[in-house]
Amino acid sequence: MKVYFISGLAADCRVFKYVQLPDGFEKIFIDWIPPGPAESLQSYSLRLAEVIDTTEQFALVGLSMGGMIATEIAKVHPPAACILLCSVPTHLHMPGYYKWAFTLKLHKLVPIGLLKKASMLKRGFTPDTASDKALLKTVIKDSDPAFIRWAMHAILSWQNETIPASLWHIHGTKDEILPIRYTKPTHVIEGGNHLMIMSKAEPLNEFLKTALLKVVP
Repeated sequence: MKVYFISGLAADCRVFKYVQLPDGFEKIFIDWIPPGPAESLQSYSLRLAEVIDTTEQFALVGLSMGGMIATEIAKVHPPAACILLCSVPTHLHMPGYYKWAFTLKLHKLVPIGLLKKASMLKRGFTPDTASDKALLKTVIKDSDPAFIRWAMHAILSWQNETIPASLWHIHGTKDEILPIRYTKPTHVIEGGNHLMIMSKAEPLNEFLKTALLKVVP
């Protein structure tokens, strides 16, 4: 079975470097495409899904913003499993202060360069290994400012209340971007932060194995 991976904002397939799937499953990383100037997250998600072979059974794995996109894809092209990592399946699970930020248009005022610098600085205080910190800083540096600006607006204006029937949602107790107290994950990793895809690879791989083997015909 093909398993399609969608990364998070200011990230790409490199953050999935430690992902290991059970035998019989193929990893496919979906690359970002240029968004329309005022394109919604829903519209963008469906365009991104055009690379998916929906004629056969498949699974989706979305990290952070990628999880929101996976949720939108699942509404139109139901997967065998829709797996969210450090994400939320509905806008109702976002922190209230995100709504205030959107209302006040704060996301349009903050310079993208400043956000990148803050994110890279934060990596220096995480439990990640030195090589992983360096990789994450490079990934952030390489991210497209125009895409980040669009994505921030698309995320904050996202409206979805439909939760996929095939949902598997794993969240860390120390997620600082999407705090666990606002959402309802199906599985929890103690001490996991927003990028535990790298720092908590072993339990995450076990989770993926359980979720995927559960849906094999």
